[in-house]
Amino acid sequence: MRHASRVTERLGLVQIDSVNVLARAHFVPLFSRLGPYDTADLERLAYGGRKRRLFEYWGHEASLIRVELQPQLRWRMERARAGQGIYGGLARFGAERADFIASVLEEVRCAGPLAARDLAEGGRGQGSWWGWSDGKRALEWLFWAGLLTTSTRRPGFDRVYDLPDRVLPPEIATAPTPAPTDAQRHLVRVAARALGIATERDLRDYFRLTPEDGRAALASLVEAGELMPVEVAGWKHPAYLDPNARFPRGIEAAALVSPFDPLMWERSRAERLFGFRYRIEIYTPAHKREHGYYVLPFLLGDRIVARLDLKADRQSGRLLVLSQHLEPGADPDEVQPALDRELADLARWLGMSEVVRP
Repeated sequence: MRHASRVTERLGLVQIDSVNVLARAHFVPLFSRLGPYDTADLERLAYGGRKRRLFEYWGHEASLIRVELQPQLRWRMERARAGQGIYGGLARFGAERADFIASVLEEVRCAGPLAARDLAEGGRGQGSWWGWSDGKRALEWLFWAGLLTTSTRRPGFDRVYDLPDRVLPPEIATAPTPAPTDAQRHLVRVAARALGIATERDLRDYFRLTPEDGRAALASLVEAGELMPVEVAGWKHPAYLDPNARFPRGIEAAALVSPFDPLMWERSRAERLFGFRYRIEIYTPAHKREHGYYVLPFLLGDRIVARLDLKADRQSGRLLVLSQHLEPGADPDEVQPALDRELADLARWLGMSEVVRP
């Protein structure tokens, strides 16, 4: 639990995604850094009552975020209430159905934690992922606005909503709200700590800051000496170094990395760091995919040396390697033993009995 908490503290947040071909997206970054760990530890950090250390909100897309950052994101919640920085359709719904949204908020206030299907007058969805009912739209608008947050998730991964005061630790719920400029500076600090070295775009992308907000926060931190402007050979744009970043004596990493890992969020940064061009192909028609449906890069030392299309076949209890591609210049005699160990660890972590190759 302590190790899991330290990873989330270092990263600030982990992204949530609905794709469950291998494992839920927020579970994999901790496996990449810790190896096989008990996912119940992350569940407790996220949904373990008033002592939780993570909460759900829009950070880098939908994310599990350290609770101490909740006050730093209230400016985003305030903008959402005004229809800014929110999906256009949801913003229109908020403007047109204000009375209905208020009634949903009151129902949650009186009844306690509720999912969309629990609402008295939520209506039925249309079956697809985005076929939301009016009740779900109201709950999501309230979630964006910070008037509701996630209490827990049901087995089907349905979000259960409640008032922030009843979910967040008391010291977080009652913490003062910083000025937006101060909050945005702090978010860039967190991004810089997690990334170590990054361009302006890399830093603001971490919490999805607008160019205007991100650049202003970055300039302020540079002026204060909290970030160091540096040049990186081969990079077209200036970079910024966290003064506390440490250069390791050696790197012995061996990790399969999720497409939704902070290391891969900004694809251009991964290409600049590793010479590794990556595009997720989930939404690409099968006959046009180059590497596969759910492809994980394999990091060995300080290089990405391979990529694998993986699937957890839960019915048969097998981890399927649907395809494997070595990167140019990678030595298969060096890569394969380390990769085999990592795949065995992954299978064990997922409860799979064997690894099956094509």
